[in-house]
Amino acid sequence: MSAIPGAWRRTAAGAGLLSADGAVAPTIFAEMSAAAARTGAINLGQGFPDEDGPTEVLEAAREAISRGANQYPPGRGIPDLLDAISEHQKRFYGLEVDPATEIIATAGATEALAATLLALIDSPDDEVVVFEPYYDSYAAAVALAGARLRTVPLRRGDFQPDLDVLAATVTDRTRIILVNDPHNPTGIQFSREVKDEVVRLAEKHGAIIVTDEVYEHLAFRAAHMPLATLPGAAERTLTISSAGKTFSTTGWKIGWIHGPADLITAVLTVKQFLTYVNGSAFQPAIAVGLRLPDAFFADAAATLLRKHEILGDGLRAAGFEVIAPQGGYFTVADATALGGADAAAFCRALPEKAGVVAIPLSAFVSLEHQDDYAGLVRFAACKRVEVIEDAVARLAATTF
Repeated sequence: MSAIPGAWRRTAAGAGLLSADGAVAPTIFAEMSAAAARTGAINLGQGFPDEDGPTEVLEAAREAISRGANQYPPGRGIPDLLDAISEHQKRFYGLEVDPATEIIATAGATEALAATLLALIDSPDDEVVVFEPYYDSYAAAVALAGARLRTVPLRRGDFQPDLDVLAATVTDRTRIILVNDPHNPTGIQFSREVKDEVVRLAEKHGAIIVTDEVYEHLAFRAAHMPLATLPGAAERTLTISSAGKTFSTTGWKIGWIHGPADLITAVLTVKQFLTYVNGSAFQPAIAVGLRLPDAFFADAAATLLRKHEILGDGLRAAGFEVIAPQGGYFTVADATALGGADAAAFCRALPEKAGVVAIPLSAFVSLEHQDDYAGLVRFAACKRVEVIEDAVARLAATTF
């Protein structure tokens, strides 16, 4: 395989999966999920729920299949879903989004991001600025698009960036500033000060802001504030989100992107040659989900917060130092006091030692910053309460 040329090499290298001899390693998620299957460990590594989403949404998908929604939908997405996304953005954030020209339905947020980068990167000198730690697909997609990844480290503890470092990192070479909020893997929400600085720098340097907001309804400390709502941001911001996390339908892969019509046209030009379309029966179901009452969204965040509290209390009882999240699926904990200064080695031993799977934060960090996040481990709270309770009981009973 190492002798085969192509973009796959830089993609694998960007994701940290290409060894010096050209061999491609599995992602840490595949590796740890395989370890869970092999050992029978509880999988708190990969971020997918073990409970179904709302009945109304599931029934709407079944109904759509029954009435024949099984062929290609329109390239931009079915009109009802586009309308529902537009209504949702107005209802929750006051954003006016034209469903006919400013929205595309995508195969999850991952495709939306990949299509955006492939569409808007125009030179190997183009740079994409991300906050580090970062979701692993970012580095892979940036590498595939042929751009340079520039990172702004998040401070250990509060996981906010140094604004001076951010300002020094964004330059006239910056094509895109990519912001994930609420943030995976750390679980933080960026402060208003950080968001304002992102907009200021994007305006100053002519950059496009791309946001990943898949956990928008799972922010439980403060209401989510999309960057596109800030003064001067809407005309240069592409907002990405998806249904998987909000409605516990990660396998459906229904996402979307919205923004100015000219930018959306550029993204659509590429997206139509990737998946073309997807989820013809799932799109109308997600339209139903987006129109659910406010109580559904409030309850989803409150339920997840309670799971995080159970997980956090259990991790502390087991000897971890816990960094309480503000949103999203994940809790980060420091395993150093348990002998886990090398978080990757700690997580690889954990399935057999404790019967639990977690992910080292080093999987989301470039090589030069590994030491800054030593000992940090990510646990998923998006599981049934009894599963979380079993997992933390196993950890508490383990001698490290």
